Amino acid sequence: MKLLVTGGAGFIGTNFVRQTLSEHPQDEILVLDKLGYAGKAENLAGLERCRLVVGDILDKDLVFDLAKDVDAIVHFAAESHNDNSLLNPDLFVQTNVVGTVHILEACREYKVRLHHISTDEVFGDLALDDPQKFTRLSPYKPSSPYSASKAAADMMVRAWVRSFGVFASISNCSNNYGPYQHVEKFIPRMITNRFLGVRPRVYGTGQNVRDWIHVDDHNHAVYKILETGKPGETYLLGANGELSNLEVVRMLNKLMGYEEDDYELVSDRAGHDRRYAIDARESYRELDWTPEYTNFELGLSSVITWYKNHPEFWEADKAQVEAQYKMQGK
Repeated sequence: MKLLVTGGAGFIGTNFVRQTLSEHPQDEILVLDKLGYAGKAENLAGLERCRLVVGDILDKDLVFDLAKDVDAIVHFAAESHNDNSLLNPDLFVQTNVVGTVHILEACREYKVRLHHISTDEVFGDLALDDPQKFTRLSPYKPSSPYSASKAAADMMVRAWVRSFGVFASISNCSNNYGPYQHVEKFIPRMITNRFLGVRPRVYGTGQNVRDWIHVDDHNHAVYKILETGKPGETYLLGANGELSNLEVVRMLNKLMGYEEDDYELVSDRAGHDRRYAIDARESYRELDWTPEYTNFELGLSSVITWYKNHPEFWEADKAQVEAQYKMQGK
């Protein structure tokens, strides 16, 4: 296939591009990325069969020009950090909603296959003791400008499938972890703080639960969807990786040689969701896919090693990120 990957220089997109080129030697990839603070051209440096176009999905003419010559679009591009969405919600509406409409219109014009990457956060949150998990039938109840913008984008995809016959699918995935994730995010921030001798800082009581999946497992599922997914279908992707934020920090401390309880609690984030949990069993069956990283501790250990071995990826951004958190008392 010849793929257009939006946001392909960001965290999940970078890993998708690198994995796809390694495992599918006949594929070619065109990356569209505006190279905002979380996207780095260096992530794709030296890759063969890959071309980076620096541009924004809000540039409709550019999106159309790139879409006309590809077999499929994998749409990762999004503003994605909840804290940032509380500070600048308009940016999230523009990129995540309007940008997605531009992608959809290009797919409609040129009859291009689309897979849209979404999040479990569109479903809101669950009680900590709720035996249920999110399914395809779960109602949308977004809590933040970020998750609301992603929910709106999902609805746009469904509308273009039904109204215009666009061949598009959606995946709602649980929290990703792995290489190339920006240092503002929870796990990279905790790891790099430890490298700098700073105690991890955890929102609220630390009891908020997230359902973790390694980025490589997520991307294997995305490629499966490209190969066998059905138009109009939604796939829920998770790895049964529910852990509280405190459990993650305690595990990280242990792996890095610190006392497990060596952390600091700080004021909670506004609208902080309590728990995410994905029921991915239907996707396992339909895609003939299961996660390989079923031991979170081993996966976390590999990520710690990656950040230790790649200081050039995160050091330049670290001071600015921590200054921003300090302004918020985090």
